Amino acid sequence: MTSKTDETLGYEQARDELIEVVRRLEAGGTTLEESLALWERGEELAKVCRRWLDGARARLDAALAEQKDSAEDTDSE
Repeated sequence: MTSKTDETLGYEQARDELIEVVRRLEAGGTTLEESLALWERGEELAKVCRRWLDGARARLDAALAEQKDSAEDTDSE
């Protein structure tokens, strides 16, 4: 489940925190419990990033569709 704080994170903030989580996991030296907590946090952050990227893709697709519709209207005149 995503926390309220995660909903306010910007893409860059979530990405940077995710990079730090991955770095800590790859470095090792954490207990199993700490590793699991880091993994879970990483999953939450990845979801935040995915939502931002999906939203950006939807906006881009909408803009491209609008541009295409506008061009088709101009061509039919």
